[in-house]
Amino acid sequence: MNIRLSNGKLLPVEMHKIKIVQQTRLPSADERLRAMEEAGYNTFLLRTRDVFLDMLTDSGTNAMSDNQLGAMMVADDAYAGSESFYKLQDAVNEVFGLPYLLPAHQGRAAEHLLAKVLVKPGDVVPMNYHFTTTKAHFTLAGGTVLEIFTDEALNTDSKEFFKGNIDTDKFLDVIKTYGSERISFVRMEATTNLLGGQPFSMANYKKVKEIAAANNIKLVLDASLISEQAYFIKQREDGYKDRSIAEIIWELADIADIVYLSGRKSCAVRGGFIATKRKDIFDTILPWLPVYEGFATYGGMSTKEIEAMAVGIREMTQYSVASSSADMIQYFAEQLKTRGIPVVTPPGGLACHIDARRFLPDIPPSKYIAASLTSAVYLISGARGMERGTMSEQRDPDGNEVFSDLELLRLAVPRRTYTLAQIDYVVDRVAWLANHRDLIKGLIFYEEPPILRFFFGKMRAIDNWGAKLVEAFKNDFGPEL
Repeated sequence: MNIRLSNGKLLPVEMHKIKIVQQTRLPSADERLRAMEEAGYNTFLLRTRDVFLDMLTDSGTNAMSDNQLGAMMVADDAYAGSESFYKLQDAVNEVFGLPYLLPAHQGRAAEHLLAKVLVKPGDVVPMNYHFTTTKAHFTLAGGTVLEIFTDEALNTDSKEFFKGNIDTDKFLDVIKTYGSERISFVRMEATTNLLGGQPFSMANYKKVKEIAAANNIKLVLDASLISEQAYFIKQREDGYKDRSIAEIIWELADIADIVYLSGRKSCAVRGGFIATKRKDIFDTILPWLPVYEGFATYGGMSTKEIEAMAVGIREMTQYSVASSSADMIQYFAEQLKTRGIPVVTPPGGLACHIDARRFLPDIPPSKYIAASLTSAVYLISGARGMERGTMSEQRDPDGNEVFSDLELLRLAVPRRTYTLAQIDYVVDRVAWLANHRDLIKGLIFYEEPPILRFFFGKMRAIDNWGAKLVEAFKNDFGPEL
């Protein structure tokens, strides 16, 4: 929670006490270089023992509360009819106002079910922006993802509060071009991951719903970061200052026809679900749940996770919880910006994002700008971030590279996990890297999977720049500990 200091500055003060800790270590620069080369300059392939601060993702890495951990101890492990499921159902109905619940083992499992049931070959799926697994599922089902974001969405240095908005004129054009019968649904992601965790406004969301309803098109809400989305609406949108996080979440869910999420984010637990107030949609998806996930009262989730999710859903409506990651991300971005580092503004949810294209202007996208910066930051700090750029795209059917709209280094800030001292450490190392950016020369693949290549692909540093960067770092810092 941001608290104003006597000098007028806002400080993101942690509204929790640390009761259990996990030991971490700072590998030496030589150890980091060796680990990076073994991982093929892909931070996904690093081992935890080689990572100091794990900022790869906020999925499944958020700190759970004592109440969540306690709830896991009373789980009902019944295959069918588990009482733990009914606790989750009650929580979903209480917080989202949605009576029909389909549990799934994670968010992409929910996307798979939606693709299986609702996306037909030749369909189009308009959305405020794609996510990697979302696009893969809908494309594999024969659909085409249409991104109808606003022009401001790709401006990384912006004052626009809601860069996750859909361009409603483009939405109308899609309906006119394809006809409503070819539109599986329109999807709104809260917040838009690949745009830098950017939220949409409630006004835009309502306008999208109005257009969708008038054309008999379903509105699907990816609510993985709905707590942070509600926080941004409360902070930034006229008319919502005095509304609670719980009220805003309820309103967001009430407008959608289908809500799905990965529980690994706002709920701070592993799992996911699809929820709706429409029984016809529930009845259509339900038969496929046991085929791909599990029985309807566990859906591939551990009942312990189900218990923890029920608690997490209620806790994410608390202001101090909803604001915890967002406020630290704002601090992170502001500290980097004061040192001349090009960050995505306004800061969004999920992570602090560095504009790799502006940080490394001399590297072409064919040499994977964001992946290069991600690797470099790990080498000089031990902080593992994630590439969100061309490496995260797919080649076209002819094998040609598809260049990303944005080249971002995502430094995730899992909820209630890291301290300001650790954030300041990363800021210092990135500032040092900015003065040695000329050493970074780009990457080339030597192992490239055919789909979602950013997970398992391996790359090589052009001109052996990784070793040269580490040598420069050692010359300036000497032994780190």
